[in-house]
Amino acid sequence: MIPTTTPFDPVTGEVDLVALRRNVEKWTPTGIRGLVIGGSTGEAVFLDERERDRCWDVVARSVPGHTVLVAGTGAESLRTTLRLTRMAADRGFHAVLVQPPAFYKGAMTPAVVRDHYLAVADTAPVPVIVYQVPTRFSTLDFPAGLVAELSTHENIIGIKDSRGKLETVGELVTQTTHGFQVLVGSGSLLYSALEIGAAGGILGVANLVPRDCARIHARFAAGDTAAAGRIQQRVGPLHNAVVGGMGVAGVKRALDLLGYCGGAPRPPLKPLPESRRGELAEHLTRAGLLATGALAHA
Repeated sequence: MIPTTTPFDPVTGEVDLVALRRNVEKWTPTGIRGLVIGGSTGEAVFLDERERDRCWDVVARSVPGHTVLVAGTGAESLRTTLRLTRMAADRGFHAVLVQPPAFYKGAMTPAVVRDHYLAVADTAPVPVIVYQVPTRFSTLDFPAGLVAELSTHENIIGIKDSRGKLETVGELVTQTTHGFQVLVGSGSLLYSALEIGAAGGILGVANLVPRDCARIHARFAAGDTAAAGRIQQRVGPLHNAVVGGMGVAGVKRALDLLGYCGGAPRPPLKPLPESRRGELAEHLTRAGLLATGALAHA
């Protein structure tokens, strides 16, 4: 699945819903399973509730019926998380991705976090996916035992783990209940994670190479591991260089170069510096996404 970016109008700074619709309409025919609207790559922490709701509405009306829609609904309070979850369900979303409350980090013991997720799952009208946010952000690091405990709840169906550690993925796969879906957030780990039992990925790099990411999963599922591995060799370096190395600004600038609507991040995030734009174009060219002549115009 693609954790989509959120385009903003360069003049007003408002969410550009027309551009979001255009991107979604280009992504959905590429073989991806679904879209996550309102995740870290989508700058969800900068969106108010009305903006999230409008994004969910536009996307739900723009995709074919087979597309799985997941909404990022995690907030600092349980009350807000529940309200956002109901809003997403009302828009027709199939599941929610819930990041943990982390501002009062010292008070967020495993027991408190467990109770938070159980309270969400008990009342959510759609299934819940736990979100292990990248630990380089201001967030919590989930013990495997906590995730194993949460996996026993019938309405908690999986976790997106964005720590980028294969051994951690292995722990989650072996310790959680049968049928619980472990999804990786690192595009450099998809193939290896599938080998050890992960169900798939929610990959920032899939904004740029959705077809390749979908093909890694499809070829692996078909037993053609050699082909899946070859595609992974192209996708992994792109993830490391752009998603891991440049963040949201790099992903959005790359989208502009690839014919999508990227634009600038919402302040206080800054656009990708001019000094790194040539480097970005080189990575895209190396991945076969840009013609060599495009470097001069990047």
